[in-house]
Amino acid sequence: MFQCRYNEIKKEVSAYIKEIGYNPDSVPFVPISGWHGDNLLDGSPKMTWFKGWKVTKADEKEYGGMTVMDALDNIDPPKRPTDKPLQLPLQDVYKIGGIFTTSEKFFCASPYSLDSKNDQLSG
Repeated sequence: MFQCRYNEIKKEVSAYIKEIGYNPDSVPFVPISGWHGDNLLDGSPKMTWFKGWKVTKADEKEYGGMTVMDALDNIDPPKRPTDKPLQLPLQDVYKIGGIFTTSEKFFCASPYSLDSKNDQLSG
């Protein structure tokens, strides 16, 4: 019963993941019960049909595990674009003494970048 539902959800989510541009083979699928804690930190004896997940990453190596914690530990940190200008999100509206007002949720791209050789701004 639970295995059939898991397979149905896995099939639907895999199709969606593929549609938005990700490779479903690189995404771990883990059946869990948040209410009982099954397969969150430790493998569950209630889901004996689940033999673990396996994914193939961009480095062509295969990784695997049994739990959500294993899947979270398996996430690669994102690559930071250190060669591009710093962008900071503004989260609120500020009025500075009647001089100017900034807008809410506005992404500002700086025309300046830090010159790593002499730690000075160039622009």
